[in-house]
Amino acid sequence: MKSWVFTSIWLIVVQLSQAQDEVILQDARIGDADTVWIFKPKDYNADIAYPVVYMLHGYSGNYRQWHQIMDAQAYANAYDMIIICPDGLFNSWYIDSPKMKDSQYTTFFFETLMPEIEAKYAIDKHNRFITGLSMGGHGAFHLFLENPALFRSAGSTSGVMDLRNSAGKYQLHEYLGDFSQNKSLWLEMSIAGRIDELKQSDKELIFDCGTEDPFYQDNLALFHILQESKIPVTFISRPGKHDWAYWGASIKAHFEFFESKVE
Repeated sequence: MKSWVFTSIWLIVVQLSQAQDEVILQDARIGDADTVWIFKPKDYNADIAYPVVYMLHGYSGNYRQWHQIMDAQAYANAYDMIIICPDGLFNSWYIDSPKMKDSQYTTFFFETLMPEIEAKYAIDKHNRFITGLSMGGHGAFHLFLENPALFRSAGSTSGVMDLRNSAGKYQLHEYLGDFSQNKSLWLEMSIAGRIDELKQSDKELIFDCGTEDPFYQDNLALFHILQESKIPVTFISRPGKHDWAYWGASIKAHFEFFESKVE
């Protein structure tokens, strides 16, 4: 059996008198270190289990992206939730690549990142949520579908819902192979190709996209399919581009939605 090299380094970062923990996870499955930023509510008590929101960044971003967009500490305080911001690396797409043995992010997430982080914090495992932007929007829905029993709900903002329409971009061919020779695989790895899996879940999801976003039509098409299939979903269409200004405004609806689902 192949063994994986795994080490973790724990660092504490203090900003404005509030503890934010920075965790570095080294794992051969992703071929690089993954830095994870954890934001705890200001009155964090290790004897209380808190809902948790995993927030995935977009293509070319890193674990700092969400905090730069929306002040993750303020959200952790306001919603009394733990926020976890992993580094999906430059362009992992949060998938297990069938082409690259050292790009198995899905397996890394469930077998290393999640258990390692959750063993250290007072997390309510019945109230896990996951969301992301762009590449991370795809990643959030993808990880939810890989193990829906672990999550209360999932969200996506400006998500890349159909990878086929991004063929030739974002190094996707490195992870999935040549599109012309692997069209069925590209659909299989897309959220747009996993409607049957979405039908099997009774958990309501949330996603949104700006009307001026290049991924808007794919998001709208997915919504119509889900609506016709009577799959519980909240879709928000509003003016906006594929940029930080839009995500800074859109993410609030996700937290309000997640807060309403806490049990």
